[in-house]
Amino acid sequence: MSIEKRIPQPNSRMCFICGLQNPVGLKLRIFQTEPGVIETTYTAPEHFQGYPGVLHGGIVATILDEISGRAQMGDPSAPKFMFTAKIEVKYRKNVPIGKPLKIIGRAGRSKGKTSESWAGIYDEEGTLLAEANTLLINVPNDLLDVTNLEALGWKVYPE
Repeated sequence: MSIEKRIPQPNSRMCFICGLQNPVGLKLRIFQTEPGVIETTYTAPEHFQGYPGVLHGGIVATILDEISGRAQMGDPSAPKFMFTAKIEVKYRKNVPIGKPLKIIGRAGRSKGKTSESWAGIYDEEGTLLAEANTLLINVPNDLLDVTNLEALGWKVYPE
């Protein structure tokens, strides 16, 4: 799908990954490129490094966790919020700070209250740097009131 066809996905106010009002968050803007496929870009700042020049592995895993889960959310007006039950991260190469990264999430199969997803982080040349497979479980309805998404700060914010 071309860049013009990317559909902006909602952000929340305070999520560490997508929260646009979180002062220490990553503030990622996420786009659907086709059903079950999302993408974003990110350039990691120096204060998230582990070793010099390398994004901390915990931040790498956190990004992969969020993006793989977001691939399963479906319709932004009636999102399917999920917990991560299991994540397997494969660190293939160092993820650099200060350089543009492309992050892709793909929804896998769903059965009952569980779903599987995949996410990957790529460098500018298209090399896969890190990836994760996740098992996700639906958030129970009594835990999160999704009938008022605006109160959750869940919306597409203007750029």
